[in-house]
Amino acid sequence: MRIDRQTRIQLTIQKAVFLFLFLGIIGMLAWLTDHYQWQFDFTANKRHSISQESARLLDKLPGEIVVHAYTRDEVTGQAIAEIISRYQRHKDDFRLRLLNPDIDIIDVQKDGVVMNKAVAFVVHYQGRMEHIESLSEQSISNALLRLNRASDQRVVFITGHGEFSIGQSDRSYSRLTSRLSEMGMNIEAVNLAEKTIPENTRLLVIAAPRADYLPGELAVISEQIASGTNLLWLTEPGDVHGLEPLATSFGIQLQQGIVIDNNAELRRMLNIDHPSFIPVTEYFQHPITDTIRYNSLFPTARGISPLSNDAIVDNWQPTALFNSLAGSWSESDGLVSSQQQDEVSFSSLDGDVKGPITLAVALQRNRAEHGATDDQPGKGQQRAVITGDGDFLSDTYIGAGANLNLGLNIFNWLVGDDDYIDIEVKPATDTRLEFDDTSLFVIAFGYFIFIPLALIATGFIIWHRRNRR
Repeated sequence: MRIDRQTRIQLTIQKAVFLFLFLGIIGMLAWLTDHYQWQFDFTANKRHSISQESARLLDKLPGEIVVHAYTRDEVTGQAIAEIISRYQRHKDDFRLRLLNPDIDIIDVQKDGVVMNKAVAFVVHYQGRMEHIESLSEQSISNALLRLNRASDQRVVFITGHGEFSIGQSDRSYSRLTSRLSEMGMNIEAVNLAEKTIPENTRLLVIAAPRADYLPGELAVISEQIASGTNLLWLTEPGDVHGLEPLATSFGIQLQQGIVIDNNAELRRMLNIDHPSFIPVTEYFQHPITDTIRYNSLFPTARGISPLSNDAIVDNWQPTALFNSLAGSWSESDGLVSSQQQDEVSFSSLDGDVKGPITLAVALQRNRAEHGATDDQPGKGQQRAVITGDGDFLSDTYIGAGANLNLGLNIFNWLVGDDDYIDIEVKPATDTRLEFDDTSLFVIAFGYFIFIPLALIATGFIIWHRRNRR
């Protein structure tokens, strides 16, 4: 085919236009990538993005958040910037300042930074600052939660009657109180025989006592509740130790006996050893339970019921949080030994109460006299939670199922922080590879016995065939 001069000119123009458009598109893409960023996180559980809980927290924090990161290493600074960018993608006024402790001396002094490690971090929000040990999402979110608290969240645990301890002991809530402290709550233990309850106490905790309260101590607690302090009362089966009037003042009755669920198939499926260990699989709608998505476990629990189905005592409005399963009952004989656990059964003639049995109750009443407004969640209401078990928050059982999250939700609701109940950060689901004993045996046999023997046999066969040639 002959190409005349006019056709050659047209082809040259087309090539020039194509080259111009191609270079223009490349330049535009280069400009877009320099001014805009798009990232997609396809990892399990979105480990390179902030969780929904942290995102909701950021949505509730007006104003600028500034993180001061002190480091001398440029590579470390780039890694820090990448972590903070996860927050900046969700909140425009979340800023990072990378500072060199050897140069930015004034900032070091203002932040009170001591460079005893390679890096140091300080979070600033609304004129307050918080030092954090790392830039993990848990650390940043908890720091923001603490900085946003407008008042001192003092939580007082009553002691002196064999209650669960807030420190390290055989009967301890140390893991729980450690998490509460991380979230900004001021935890304190008070023996009423030695010290008065602090004036700014937001929440009073009675954690499963084992000895009787004196009438004077009960009067102090009742007066504190009457003044507007919230209450968490964790009970155990058996004696109430002089606190019966407290239960009556809330309009509830603590049932005698212990809750039993002798469903052998369910116990085997959930790996529960004793019928007095009660699993909770469903929850009633309430701010405490709305974010709980999996089972919790309550060892040696008692039932809770209202004094009257239609009477409201002292304006307290009760709401059941969760029940035991339908096949459970309240065993009037009390504790069941290991030898009896396979024989125990429901008997209405012996005074057993058929389930489901309520294990926890939340109560609230208005306290408009405190001058709270409707836009202050929880501060216009006085709140209480009463549970039929105290062990579920102990160091022994707090790691079972959703026990920890449930406990944190209870405390957050009681101090009035409804907006932050679901702050817990979910871990990635694929960071551990677990094998049962059979799989481990197969892998060990294959790698250490079968494969070496197969290689030796193959080598011997090859050697033998070559010798026969």
